[in-house]
Amino acid sequence: MQIDIFLFIVFSCFALLSSLMVISLSNAVHSVLFLILVFCNIASLLLLLGAEFLSFMLLIVYVGAIAVLFLFVVMMLNIKNMSVKSNFFSIFPIGIIIFFSLFNQLFSVFNQLNLTYLKQGKLIWISWISENNNITNIQVIGNVLYTKYCFLFIISGLILLVAMIGAIVLTMHQRIDVHKQKIELQLNRNSEGSLKFLDLRN
Repeated sequence: MQIDIFLFIVFSCFALLSSLMVISLSNAVHSVLFLILVFCNIASLLLLLGAEFLSFMLLIVYVGAIAVLFLFVVMMLNIKNMSVKSNFFSIFPIGIIIFFSLFNQLFSVFNQLNLTYLKQGKLIWISWISENNNITNIQVIGNVLYTKYCFLFIISGLILLVAMIGAIVLTMHQRIDVHKQKIELQLNRNSEGSLKFLDLRN
């Protein structure tokens, strides 16, 4: 067995088991940790398939930002284990409906794609390790993003900067009843009146 197929099977099994642990555990912190493990396994699968840009974006955006944010929120809220156990048979029909609706959408997407290359007798496996000299997806996307769509990229960065400054301004609360330190008044104070010598009698 080739190393690519072996790694693909290993990461797929770990992703499936981790996703089952996410929906089966009652502790929210453990569920978020297994969700991070799901994202890492999916990123590894995308890396094996040759989609380096999507793999790194999944790690940076989902694992580095969204999943960590979920973890911090859950830990700050201090959510305990669910005391009320829901009945499995009451939520089973809803799960079946959602499963068949998602399966129908996935099946319709596969029908619209041209999958004639999967019907051939022998599949040709190309190892991504032997293609290090070729241009990667990150280089291709970077060339297109910073040349043809550079104006849109700069505008999106400016919009994110304005949103960040607006969030900082909205969260800054100026309280009047709080005595704050005024550095300019302390520096302009006369040194003669700052010290006072007292004679204490024994």
